[in-house]
Amino acid sequence: MKEVVVLIGSGSIGQAIARRVGAGKHVVLGDLKIEAANAAAEILENAGFETSTVAVDISSRESILNLVEHAQKFGAVKNLINAAGVSPSQAPVSAILKVDLYGTAVLLEEFGKIISDGGSGIIISSQSGHRLGALSEEQNTALATSPTEKLLELDFIKEITDTLKAYQYSKRCNVLRVMYEATRWGKRGATVNSISPGIIITPLAADELKGPRGEGYRNMLKASPAGRAGTPDEVGDLAEFLMSSRGRFISGADFLIDGGTTASYWYGDLQYLKKTH
Repeated sequence: MKEVVVLIGSGSIGQAIARRVGAGKHVVLGDLKIEAANAAAEILENAGFETSTVAVDISSRESILNLVEHAQKFGAVKNLINAAGVSPSQAPVSAILKVDLYGTAVLLEEFGKIISDGGSGIIISSQSGHRLGALSEEQNTALATSPTEKLLELDFIKEITDTLKAYQYSKRCNVLRVMYEATRWGKRGATVNSISPGIIITPLAADELKGPRGEGYRNMLKASPAGRAGTPDEVGDLAEFLMSSRGRFISGADFLIDGGTTASYWYGDLQYLKKTH
C-alpha cells in the first residue's frame, strides 16, 4: 500500500502538478475520457511514476464515489488535484454549473471525508472568478455552505442564462467552497487551497491564440503586466509549494496566478475588457 495522489483532469496543468507531488506514490488519473487518462498515464509511467486510470464524470456523485473507492484500493489518499472543468465556449450553462460548480463541491465534500492526516488538496479555479463583481454576504454564504445537493437550486444560480456568467459564478463558488471545506479538512489534519490561473499555454490555449479570436487574446497578453501567457510548470511550482511541508500553514486560500492580468482588468490597461464581460 502506498500514499495515493488523485488527479481529476489529465491535461497539462494537472500533469505538471502530479509530477511534482507524485514521486514514490500511486497516481490515480481520472478523466471524463478514459483515452485521455490512459494517454497521460503512459507519459507518467514512462517517466517513472506508478499510475492507474479511471473514467470519472464529476457532475455525478456516484462517479465521484467510484473514484474514491478506486483510489483507496492502493492506499491512503494523500493528495487531491482537481484540474477538470468545462469552459464557456465548450458547454451550455447547465453543464458548466453541473461540472464546475456542483461537481467541484462534491469532490471537496467526498474527499474531505477520507483525506489522510498531513494530506492536501488543490482545486484549479480561474482568473475568471475574479472578474465577477462583489456578491452579497448572503450569496457568498449560500455558495460556501449550502448542502451540495441544494447548490444548483439557489435562486441567483437558477437565473443565470449566460455561459460566461455561469463559469464566473462557478469559479467564485470554487474559491468559497475551498474556504468552507478547509475548516472540515483541517479536522483531519489536511489542507486545501485553490489556484486561479490566467491564460496558461496548453494545447487548447495554443489553438485559441491561433484561432479567430487569437488577435484579441494576444493583444490582451501583450498589454498585461507580465506581457505573456503562463506555463503549466509555473502553476505546478505554486501547487507543489502549497502541498509541501512548507505550505502547511496555508489552507482555505485562493492564489491568483495570471501575470497581473486581473489587476490590469480592474485598474490598468485592460479595463477595456469590462465592456465585453
